[in-house]
Amino acid sequence: MNGKLIVIEGLDGSGKATQSEKTAEHLKKSGMNVTKVSFPDYSSPSSSLIKMYLAGEFGIAPDSVNPYAASSFYACDRYASYKKNWEMLYKNGGIIIADRYTTSNAIHQCSKLPRNEWKDFLDWLFRYEYELMGIPSPDTVIYLRVDPEVSQKLMSSRYKNDEAKKDIHERNVDYLKKSGSAADYCAEVLGWNVIECTAEGKMRSIKDISDEISGIISKIL
Repeated sequence: MNGKLIVIEGLDGSGKATQSEKTAEHLKKSGMNVTKVSFPDYSSPSSSLIKMYLAGEFGIAPDSVNPYAASSFYACDRYASYKKNWEMLYKNGGIIIADRYTTSNAIHQCSKLPRNEWKDFLDWLFRYEYELMGIPSPDTVIYLRVDPEVSQKLMSSRYKNDEAKKDIHERNVDYLKKSGSAADYCAEVLGWNVIECTAEGKMRSIKDISDEISGIISKIL
């Protein structure tokens, strides 16, 4: 019997890594069989093309690589992670907490396309990864929504205001805004759980957001 795949999604600077870690820790303390995975898996050779892409080796603009090719880079990395690291745990009823997943392709690659092509792209993407490649589809997606201006400040702080350390996505504000619009679209049409992580121009506390995530997850476990 398959377990549960819970995806925590969001744009850069939304706190995905922190919240996915806390969620996994909380479930482990409750006695559940849990593992946390993150994408891309930069520790694996499967992320090589992603590293080249984000470093600008195929072009410095995000759309230098078309959304179908870029999606394939990330999809193969996920497939390798699934087969090597968590397939058996998942198939034996374990719980997988994913910091990003196919849903990130949905957000970041839709933003390269005209809006009237988004539906067709999403249909292709989910068939490609979930049916043809055969990786699991999520049981639930939790989208951490953050004001783009707040996320930019958080990212700049992460890199100590050294803009050169940002990848080709992170340094392109227009691209991030388009990704935000694509994320809102995906959340609506795909039925994601949306958590508003900012209030009055500031991030809500980690605990407040974590408690809201726990409430969503408790409904499916």
